[in-house]
Amino acid sequence: MNRLVTTRLKPLRGFRGSGLASRQRRDAAPPAHATPVHPLLCTLTVLILLFISPLTLAFSLDDLQKQLSTPAVVKGPFVQEKHLRALPQPLLSKGHFILARDHGLLWLLQTPLRQDYRIRADGIARRDPSGWQTLPSRSAGAEQNRLFFAVLQGDSSGLQSDFDLSLSGDAAHWTLHLTPRSLLLKQVFSAIEISGGSFVERIELSETQGDSTVLRMPESSAETALSDRERRDFAD
Repeated sequence: MNRLVTTRLKPLRGFRGSGLASRQRRDAAPPAHATPVHPLLCTLTVLILLFISPLTLAFSLDDLQKQLSTPAVVKGPFVQEKHLRALPQPLLSKGHFILARDHGLLWLLQTPLRQDYRIRADGIARRDPSGWQTLPSRSAGAEQNRLFFAVLQGDSSGLQSDFDLSLSGDAAHWTLHLTPRSLLLKQVFSAIEISGGSFVERIELSETQGDSTVLRMPESSAETALSDRERRDFAD
């Protein structure tokens, strides 16, 4: 868009004071109400409209929940870092997880010790040599595992009962910030940040006393079904 310019035209020789010269001056002058628009502003506006994806503008908590809950099975390795104020280096643990949309979550720690957890709609269990043992529903470990389950499923409705949620980004690169609302969670966490793309890739839990936990899952993949062993683990 070009800048409006007011041009003073000299009367043509022989027509000084004539109606033609007056008409030329009137046609060249901008309307009294016109406001010149800087061409750079127009260019920026066009670029914004062209390059901002509609998905970026519209990506919501409902969209995130649908995206994360679409695969029937998601599995992959994880690395967990526990940062304690009293220790110079974080405590590392590694393992594997299996998230099944219709069954629950298997959380299988492999190092530094082996410990298996199972989260289903009916509760949380830990495996010992005699089989799965149900954990008290209000234990600290149960609360944290239940939170992981809701996060990995993208269960925004479940999270909203205890947190204020703030989502930014788009389907390929998003970040979800959780601020605790319930008194119980406020005593434990100051904030939780989750980020990812097609799957959850990183979870950071900041605790009120200054410690934090960072969970990384950079190599998750979708599967169409559980293995026979995984089905038995969920069923037993």
